[in-house]
Amino acid sequence: MSRKPLRLAILEAERALAGAGIASPRVDAELLAAHVIGVDRGKLMMHPLVDPPVLDALRALVGRRAAHEPLQHLLGTAVLGPAEVAVGPGVFTPRPETELLLEWGLREIADVASPVVVDLCTGTAALAIAVAKSRPDAAVHAVELHPDALTWAHRNVDEHVAAGGTPITLHAADVRTPDLLVELETRVDLVLCNPPYVPDGTPLPPEVTGWDPPIALYGGPDGLEVIRAVVSASAALLRYGGGLAIEHDDTHGEAVPALLRRRRVLTDVEEHLDLAGRPRFATARRRPLRP
Repeated sequence: MSRKPLRLAILEAERALAGAGIASPRVDAELLAAHVIGVDRGKLMMHPLVDPPVLDALRALVGRRAAHEPLQHLLGTAVLGPAEVAVGPGVFTPRPETELLLEWGLREIADVASPVVVDLCTGTAALAIAVAKSRPDAAVHAVELHPDALTWAHRNVDEHVAAGGTPITLHAADVRTPDLLVELETRVDLVLCNPPYVPDGTPLPPEVTGWDPPIALYGGPDGLEVIRAVVSASAALLRYGGGLAIEHDDTHGEAVPALLRRRRVLTDVEEHLDLAGRPRFATARRRPLRP
């Protein structure tokens, strides 16, 4: 078999993905091609012709993507802000929407020297690593319950540290535990959380239901079971003036801010939209001491 123009291989891949109902067939085709060749997507056209083994590998990945296996699983990594983490079966794949929550959190501690940051329901530890990369002076703690997710978190944190990153403390714990991180009570400058928040029984795309673990998706009948615990835990952990950001379902645009406002120690409650204009995360601050 002779070599083939890469542009034709990508076009074939795009058509196959489009026919399978993939939302971004061209982007996915190019990313898979770049992965197989071992180059950045922007350098694909520097390889005008590809060999048969490359074509075979690309077709295999396209077939898996057409079956709605997540793109990140095929690439082996997911990106969140400055963090690139390993992903795979047994752990929630970070989503681009969470970058807005990350940006809010980094602004919140911009003027805080050596901040203490806690990432609850950390999963891959992507948020924790993104904070540590952005603020090497921060003391970052990450909490995760599920053993499979903890395995991925440890792997990603170890790779982050091996690459010269600052240490991150991982805690195997349930955010619903009343004495969660008692040693950090009233000392934390920022709490971030992307918890399980989908109401039980909600239909989800096959890329989600077939691959993300249910424990990382569903948050009880109303989707708020874990969020209620996170609000309580955060109220205890935050220092006076410390910030909190919680991602939530787009049906929770009123419910989560209401939960935050019920805590008298919290103030400055705000709702934030994602890039599609849907409610996506809520923020608050620990009420400062009155003079």
